Amino acid sequence: MHQYNISRSSSFYAIGLSYKKADADIRGRFSLDEDAKHALLRQAKENGIESLIVTSTCNRTEIYGFSQHPYQLIELLCDNTSGTVEEFRDVAYIYKNKEAIAHMFRVGSGLDSQILGDFEIISQLKASSKLSRSYNLLNHFSERLINAVIQASKRIKTETNISSGATSVSFASVQYIFNNVEDISNKDILLFGTGKIGRNTCENLVKHTENEHITLINRTKDRAERIAGKFNLIVKDYANLQEEIGKSDILIVATGAHRPTIDKYIIQTKKPLLILDLSIPKNVNENVQELDNVSLVHLDHLSKITDETLEKRKEDIPVAEAIIEEVKGEFNNWLETRKFAPTIKALKHKLNGFAAAELDTQRKKLSDFNEAQAELISNKIIQKITNHFAHHLKDDAVSTDDSLELIKKVFQLEEPQKTNV
Repeated sequence: MHQYNISRSSSFYAIGLSYKKADADIRGRFSLDEDAKHALLRQAKENGIESLIVTSTCNRTEIYGFSQHPYQLIELLCDNTSGTVEEFRDVAYIYKNKEAIAHMFRVGSGLDSQILGDFEIISQLKASSKLSRSYNLLNHFSERLINAVIQASKRIKTETNISSGATSVSFASVQYIFNNVEDISNKDILLFGTGKIGRNTCENLVKHTENEHITLINRTKDRAERIAGKFNLIVKDYANLQEEIGKSDILIVATGAHRPTIDKYIIQTKKPLLILDLSIPKNVNENVQELDNVSLVHLDHLSKITDETLEKRKEDIPVAEAIIEEVKGEFNNWLETRKFAPTIKALKHKLNGFAAAELDTQRKKLSDFNEAQAELISNKIIQKITNHFAHHLKDDAVSTDDSLELIKKVFQLEEPQKTNV
């Protein structure tokens, strides 16, 4: 990005892995909790990275940042997760500069989501950029890019039907229950874990099932009580987990643990039990499938559910892509102006020098010299000249690089020392 005066020698990269090539187990090995994100950002700072944004969701883990080589970012990811470089290579994607910019637009606008129209990623990108800013790892380029992606996301939400209705994994889980469980309103449902996915699932359950037999359990009971109070649900202590599983027809697991919190040994019931695991990494041990009465479904399966609503949303993809191209075009136009900003600045400095010298000459010659008026006129002329050159450089019909060289040659410009932005 040095040609845009964003970075002296680094390029902008997007590196990561997603549901498209990485299964839940691999995504789990590369997932980053809050502590790991902080550790990664601290390491990036120590390594001299100038700007970096990291996101980790159930569907993807990604790093957007500046580096000499993408391996610097891959190393950051592997150092702070249990994933290896070899595993990353098998499922990863690496985008550079304009391609990395385009990728962030698709991700942030919901077009790359596991379930089309799931816009939760944009709030996660916002939170990630805020965290990077707290470490002074968000330069002007990244800040402007995030804001452009947010703008595109907002427009797609309001100008298309892609986000009509619920479209998240939490909704897909409720939809799965509807399609596979009879008499849903009379079933005993246990929700274990009340993080973001757990809260959204809870809201969808209450809204769509009219079920009054929903129980919440969370390791931190007061968080479960706050959610339960909103929907008038039952809360049980974590110590009662095994007992409550025994009473349940459906168990939804949405915890944020790094290893399974549910296995076959905790399940003592003999009646049919449907378990939905909405966690990354997986929080339900595969050994539960050894029990004849248990059915286990993971979110990777839920994401494949399609219905008429989702098919209808696909019709709006071209409109959404057009919005992205428009906003991305505005961002790229701004980026192009970064190419010649130092030259225009140097030109203005040179013209100010000419003006100062001439004003000094006239001041000595004229007894009634009006300094204020002369400075006003010269400043306006200088502004008009620099604006004229800037408009010329923005013209698609001219070669920006050739014009910049000519301007530098004619005015004998020495650009100010470039600094990272």
